[in-house]
Amino acid sequence: MTHHDLTLIERLAGVAPGSPVGRAFRARPEARAQSERCYQLLLFPEVAGPVSLLERRAVAAFVAALQDEPETRAHFLALLRQTDPALAPLARLIAHEADGSAHPGPYGAFPEGPLSAESLDGPVYVVDDATRLELGERLSAALEHAHLLALHPRDAGPEALEALLSAGWTRDGIVVLTQVIGLVSFQVRVVAGLRSYLAARQASLLAAE
Repeated sequence: MTHHDLTLIERLAGVAPGSPVGRAFRARPEARAQSERCYQLLLFPEVAGPVSLLERRAVAAFVAALQDEPETRAHFLALLRQTDPALAPLARLIAHEADGSAHPGPYGAFPEGPLSAESLDGPVYVVDDATRLELGERLSAALEHAHLLALHPRDAGPEALEALLSAGWTRDGIVVLTQVIGLVSFQVRVVAGLRSYLAARQASLLAAE
């Protein structure tokens, strides 16, 4: 099996082909294939449609950079830079914005009831005026929405969609945007989990020697 036969998750997590973890991951072929298919369709679309390739990859890089998972962050920032060599400054700006707005989370308020004790307030990300001029209103709104879904998922409501519509997003574009945010958030969690497991397994094997 070559490097190219591995999915993005396997490559970023460092899952070796034929290893016990690799075999276990491949024991769920539908989930494995679907995740990779979504990645290819959303980040390498044949037709970009209502969300440009730059917007897809900029939002993906922002969501990945919000998370404390270095391999995923590096991959999506590199993917943004590869879209066009002229985008290197944009990739640096995206990383800077994510670094300045990344907090543990997730935040948000549960409805009154047993779970309300777990409600947690947290900072809301708003693109400042100078950065908004660089990014444009549409991409700025997309990053604010991505931060909301990634770190404040319980606070997402109709007003968040209205903000996107006011910034020039169509309803079809919002669907694609939400899919990109959800996909990268999922990939980050899986990669982080696999890397943690692999590190713990390696430590256990070394201790047993």
